[in-house]
Amino acid sequence: MEYCLFTEPQQGFTYDDQLAFAQSAERHGLDGFFRSDHYLRMGEGDPRPGPTDAWTTLAGLSRETSRIRLGTLVSSVTYRVPSILAIQVAQVDAMSGGRAELGLGTGWFEREHAAYGIPFPAKRFDLLEEQLQVVTGLWQTPDAETFSFAGAHYRLDDAPALPKPEQERVPVIVGGGGPKRTPALAARYATEFNIGFVAEDVVAEKFAVVRAACEAIDRDPATLKLSVALPTIVGQDDAEISRRAEAIGQTREQFDNGANLIGTPAQIAEKVHRLRELGAERVYFQLMDLRDVAHADLVGAEVLPLLPR
Repeated sequence: MEYCLFTEPQQGFTYDDQLAFAQSAERHGLDGFFRSDHYLRMGEGDPRPGPTDAWTTLAGLSRETSRIRLGTLVSSVTYRVPSILAIQVAQVDAMSGGRAELGLGTGWFEREHAAYGIPFPAKRFDLLEEQLQVVTGLWQTPDAETFSFAGAHYRLDDAPALPKPEQERVPVIVGGGGPKRTPALAARYATEFNIGFVAEDVVAEKFAVVRAACEAIDRDPATLKLSVALPTIVGQDDAEISRRAEAIGQTREQFDNGANLIGTPAQIAEKVHRLRELGAERVYFQLMDLRDVAHADLVGAEVLPLLPR
């Protein structure tokens, strides 16, 4: 089992806030630090200091950490041309000594696109499939050979397919609750399938669907890592748990919806054990308040020792 911190910096946090969380993850022995890839705050509240770019941030963190995995959960296909994204990720991979991971999805936040003048086509799954083809194709092209691609949305003519990532294969994460297209794309192109923000019975259902998608193309389902991302609040007692819920604009009762991770370290560990029994091989603890570094420290110091490896 692997355990990562997962954050939403667009909600009003700086590079230094993210650095503190990444360094907490590294210090306590967690496996990775992942962040959303958004440019606009969601919901009410002060948007300052403004957004940080995901891959610029990860490039910086790659030089200020030494062990943890670094990636997006997930980047939107609407933000970047796939050939440029492949270069960005390969560079972060080299800068980190082979620790980058790419989560890639269709994108969903239409208001964000309108705010920044980013095109938001109604149909985006074809974009996702072509981006997965281009990014993985560029990385997998043998050295000294070129890569060409002719799709409905992207065309590359004899691209040098450089730079190559440090890793032989950069992990690619595809996830979501779609019943057909998402699991099919994960089975064909991804190294990891992620499902987030749902109850355990839905986790079990989505894992079964993506395993079947692997079998349909003669891929061994065991070669596809299965992961879960869940909003998390941990506290040593009820008062601490309630305080952390209030800090992100919720009551404890609102946050405790049956899907989220909430409770004492022992209670969090109990649910993680159940997720493992469902097939999860990696868990992302989504912590929303990046100014609360003590929260990240609590996950590492008190929750992690109770978790299966």
